Amino acid sequence: QVQLVESGGGSVQAGGSLRLSCTISGVDFYRFCMGWFRQAPGKEREGVALIERDGRTYLAGSATGRFTISKDNAKNTLYLQMNSLKPADTAIYYCAADLTGGYCNWRPARYQNWGQGTQVTVSS
Repeated sequence: QVQLVESGGGSVQAGGSLRLSCTISGVDFYRFCMGWFRQAPGKEREGVALIERDGRTYLAGSATGRFTISKDNAKNTLYLQMNSLKPADTAIYYCAADLTGGYCNWRPARYQNWGQGTQVTVSS
């Protein structure tokens, strides 16, 4: 059974930093595309950052220059380092896995497995 567990969310002031972690069990996650998504109240879930099995990364425009996605294959853990946080970054953040073996895709529907989410709140 594949399980994804996020941690690291919290409340920070604008300009602050947080690092989210997502530990995956039940699958060799380095073989698959992994991603971070977020959902703010009243909005659709959107992609924030993706990482291919070969380590190539992609960032949404809103995250470019501020966020970094990385992974530690030995620890089966995915990370999202978030710097220069803004109130607009307030959302529930989810990690997700696409176990089809295909290339990363920004559409949430492509991801079969999701964590429970971790709240990030940025105050001005």
